[in-house]
Amino acid sequence: MSDLKYWLALNLLPDIGPFYARRLLSAFGSPENIFQMPAGELKKIEGIGENRAKSIAGFRQWDIVDKEISYAEKNNIKILPFKDPLYPERLRQIPDAPLLLYVKGDIKDDDKYAIAIVGSRTPTDYGLQVAERISYKLAAYGLTVVSGMARGIDGASHKGALMAGGRTLAVLGSVIDVPYPLENKGLMRALVPSGALISEFPLGTKPNTGNFPKRNRIISGLSLGVLVIEAGVDSGSLITVGYALEQGREVFAVPGNITSKTSKGTNDLIKKGAKLVENADEIINELAPQIKVILKEAQGAERQQNISAPAPHMTESEKKVYNILCKGPKHIDAITREINIPASEALSTLLSLELKGAVRQMDGKNFLAANC
Repeated sequence: MSDLKYWLALNLLPDIGPFYARRLLSAFGSPENIFQMPAGELKKIEGIGENRAKSIAGFRQWDIVDKEISYAEKNNIKILPFKDPLYPERLRQIPDAPLLLYVKGDIKDDDKYAIAIVGSRTPTDYGLQVAERISYKLAAYGLTVVSGMARGIDGASHKGALMAGGRTLAVLGSVIDVPYPLENKGLMRALVPSGALISEFPLGTKPNTGNFPKRNRIISGLSLGVLVIEAGVDSGSLITVGYALEQGREVFAVPGNITSKTSKGTNDLIKKGAKLVENADEIINELAPQIKVILKEAQGAERQQNISAPAPHMTESEKKVYNILCKGPKHIDAITREINIPASEALSTLLSLELKGAVRQMDGKNFLAANC
């Protein structure tokens, strides 16, 4: 879009945000018009006031805007303003939709058939297995899996979708060009060809704990419904549920062990009316009227074979690691000693095996073969 730099400038203003930006756009038509208005005209808009009007009229950080556009072009980062045709329509409809999105990868039209999966950053093995299994089948049916690329349930959900050869979108609580958490760097790289990394934060924004709850409205906003797998009573996942309810999205929850702290929030959701689900089919049946186009495509024989999770092909190095893990769970240090390879190579091989569904990571950098 020819006025991209004005969208970026509007997004850089710390005291404007999506709410006041919409008021300004409604009054003046375009970001360019907003920046051409004198402060006296700007402050006439309800809620803008003198300070915000001066901030807009006095904006002088055009060099930062130009650098951001140049950096995005060199690093294959798309910048989608709110009114761009490629901006997700379902997200555009929420009251506080981001002014623009930074995207690495591609957001496709069929991504409107999406389910968000969120949960604990410190899940049990049960939670990880359920997240992978459900996300695998949802993706195999053609649904897009949306999550937040955090440790735990988020990462397992992205992996399950990739194992099925499906699509997945990761909404980051950090800038798009900085892996966070660092341990998910490989997963982020693997995800881009099969979906997209998405962030609303300007390039160069420092990691801030307040950014993570804020991005949760985007996770639910992109989706038809939100599934919660293991969440404590103070879990950030419950913030996503709150946004989902405000946005009119369906809320699903997987029941957990009644003695587990990581399931207390999830079980409470079920008591309050969230739909209890034990597998992907129950989610699919609930949303069938909204996803009938995708379901028709999933009824072919090839798609059904995909859902059955055939044994993956492995390289020779992957076979060596897999065979060791078939003898029992092992820590990453033990794996590197037995095969005599660098830790970086072992971690890369293990990630590849995880994405193929052959290996599962447990607590403390321990790994286990999934099927031997």
